[in-house]
Amino acid sequence: MRQPDPTHLPQDRRRGRAALSNRPGRFEPHGREADCDGWPGDETPLPPLRTELTEEIPRKILTRNKSPDIGFDRSVNPYRGCEHGCIYCFARPTHSYLGLSAGLDFETRLTLKPSAPELLRREISRKGYTPGPIAFGTNTDVYQPIERDHRIARGCFEVLSDFRHPLMITTKGSLIERDTDILGEMGQAGLARASISITTLDRDLARSMEPRVPSPARRLRVIETLAGAGLPTMVFIAPVIPGLTDHEIEPILQAARDAGASSAMMILLRLPLEVADLFKEWIREARPLRAERVLARIRETHGGSDYDSAWKTRMTGQGHYAALLNQRFRLSVKRLHLSTDPAPLRTDLFRKPPESGDQLSLF
Repeated sequence: MRQPDPTHLPQDRRRGRAALSNRPGRFEPHGREADCDGWPGDETPLPPLRTELTEEIPRKILTRNKSPDIGFDRSVNPYRGCEHGCIYCFARPTHSYLGLSAGLDFETRLTLKPSAPELLRREISRKGYTPGPIAFGTNTDVYQPIERDHRIARGCFEVLSDFRHPLMITTKGSLIERDTDILGEMGQAGLARASISITTLDRDLARSMEPRVPSPARRLRVIETLAGAGLPTMVFIAPVIPGLTDHEIEPILQAARDAGASSAMMILLRLPLEVADLFKEWIREARPLRAERVLARIRETHGGSDYDSAWKTRMTGQGHYAALLNQRFRLSVKRLHLSTDPAPLRTDLFRKPPESGDQLSLF
């Protein structure tokens, strides 16, 4: 019988969270463990973890990348950390740069950037700026619950709409429906598209590994809403977890196509840095009878390791099992007449809107 791990927080403290522990990040010189020192009252249970917000004042908001296996060269991330709490999230290790844990801190200690829309306006107004699609939701989800109150992503989309600037959004959040007034019009003009991420159609499994994300059925309705508003919508099967969710590739594609998705993409599970241990803790508690088989399948698709960061293969995997998964995806996409290569977004409509005091054109 497996003994309880003393580093795991009690279940009542992490209710609604996916991570089990909150170990210090990889850059911290010391670890910490709670221990009773014998004083009266120490046995009293601590309250559940609450979401804490901190504001950040960045100097710039556009992030550039040169990765050869990512389909964009610039992105905007209005938030650090994500309350959705997906246990497999590859962005978790970025919290270590803040001196925080990739575990429960990533889900509960969030940073927001209220100045993002104004910074974005300033950066794309600069002389010599060349427009190209800006990706949102590449690190943490812009439609996590705190966006409902803070509306930072909405402000960024309003700026890009004013400039007729192309954008791409990847999300699991149903809050994107709020912004169909902007995104629908931009989509019809060839300036925007959205990807809705669906990992599983199993409601119970989804609640366990992505606890604050809308249900799979709700995300299918989001696809229907966005497609109906004129926004080209992709289903993003991400991540496919070998031995746990890989049998759902075809049902997810079918359900998304029926809801209105016009394209599809698939990415294999990645477990970089701290994510590997967090995922192992979760799978051994959530699916103890299948855990070791799932972990073995994951290693099989990454050359015998938990993760292989090599370009070109880090998202598709390697070996016979990964090849089989990718073949199933390709055949199902072909059968359902889904695209894997959406039409490029337009950049020729980009223009700087007039500011107060500008002389108007006569023509």
